[in-house]
Amino acid sequence: MATIYKICPAPLWRAAEQAGVFTGAPVDIADGYIHFSTAAQAAETAAKHFAGQSDLLLVSVDTAKLGDKLKWEPSRGGALFPHLYAPLTLAAVTKVEPLPLGPDGRHVFPPL
Repeated sequence: MATIYKICPAPLWRAAEQAGVFTGAPVDIADGYIHFSTAAQAAETAAKHFAGQSDLLLVSVDTAKLGDKLKWEPSRGGALFPHLYAPLTLAAVTKVEPLPLGPDGRHVFPPL
């Protein structure tokens, strides 16, 4: 199983759990797709887009359950990032974990 990750404010994710589907954060909705990161990209994504933010969750997603709506597209310096051109069904989610800030102000990731 290949896993990709969504960093998400906890209240936004809890609303998605209530709704049964995640339609995206405001930046996702504006861009027309849901942004994800690979394990190798997640820490940089957190530092670049979520610096200093607490109350975040790390959502693990099984790529095999996303079908052809998942596209790998170039971003930062040509690196390929996973983008989902559809709502994220909760059936594709394998784990949701807290993403706390450490004493140095950087997010503390679980093993990926």
